[in-house]
Amino acid sequence: MDISFSVRLPRDARSLPLMRGLLRQALEHLEIASQAIEEIVLALTEACANVVQHAGAHEEYQVDVGITDDTCRISVLDEGHGFDLEKASVPEGSPLEAGRGLVLMRALVDDLQFVNAEDGRHRVELIKRLRTGPQLRLLPT
Repeated sequence: MDISFSVRLPRDARSLPLMRGLLRQALEHLEIASQAIEEIVLALTEACANVVQHAGAHEEYQVDVGITDDTCRISVLDEGHGFDLEKASVPEGSPLEAGRGLVLMRALVDDLQFVNAEDGRHRVELIKRLRTGPQLRLLPT
């Protein structure tokens, strides 16, 4: 079974628990392993928190989720200015938390991309493989 959905949210910190809950319920419904659920939900939280904190004056953002048997793909779109992931670094003198979201997202998903979309929006793409190889089969005893 596949699940996909798209949600437009206000660029407000109160939107984060709603998005986390929607994603968690979809993953749990598909009986995804709990560790993978926690990793995906945390990565999404970081991506959405970045939009809320850095997207400027724009009032809303969009999250697109597609879950198949083996992959979870999430796209977070906003109208902010975006940035180059390869050139991103933690600025000198910044609070200890600054820049940790990028490190976390990289560690939690299999593929992380920052794309400047053709329509002028900025997109963060998170891809997490849900099955990493053939399932072990126990031999009959």
